Amino acid sequence: MEEPRTGAAGWSALHSGVRPSAVVRGWLRLVQGLAAGPAGRVPPDLLSLAGVLVLAGAWGAAAAGGRWPLLAAALVVAGGILDGLDGAVALRTGRARPLGAVVDAAADRVGDLLLVAVLVALAAPVAWAVAAAALVLLHEYLRARAQSVGMPGVGAVTVAERPTRVIVVAVAALGAGALPAGTPLTGWDWAMVLVVAWTVVGVLGLVQLVAGILRAIPPDFPPDR
Repeated sequence: MEEPRTGAAGWSALHSGVRPSAVVRGWLRLVQGLAAGPAGRVPPDLLSLAGVLVLAGAWGAAAAGGRWPLLAAALVVAGGILDGLDGAVALRTGRARPLGAVVDAAADRVGDLLLVAVLVALAAPVAWAVAAAALVLLHEYLRARAQSVGMPGVGAVTVAERPTRVIVVAVAALGAGALPAGTPLTGWDWAMVLVVAWTVVGVLGLVQLVAGILRAIPPDFPPDR
């Protein structure tokens, strides 16, 4: 039986051959280290579910107000770690499978909506939050559809991938808990600033993805036989 690949090679195999950046390699070292510990005995699907539950807890903490958003920031980061840990455990234990990838993708989309809900709980305008959520869902839908018609790889690793969303929401929660008066210098509300940032980055990421899809799937794809 073939030895399961871990680290950068395993991540690349699960992400359609994309070569990880230096930042991703560092992140992989972290989650692989965690996967080597007690977390490695937990089924990957349960880790995916745990990530969703942790983000639901982050929403509850953000909605509580006061200093509770500080806890929300920690839970958002924990949810991001669990999102990477499920794949690391699957690779390390040889339990990576197509159904697990479906479970992971579904957990990711629910998690994305919970991240938007955290911003709303922190007083982000609903219209901006809806725009941010719509961009995420469109981003992932276009990639999935392109892959379903034969696009090799993921088209492009954009600036709007899930780690960016986690960072944006964690910063919003941390700021709201530590400096509730607003962002330094401007005094603007943290959630407002960060939901706008999410939306702008989402538009840029969508442009990157569309360009990648057009490169990977030319108009005459598949070629005539």
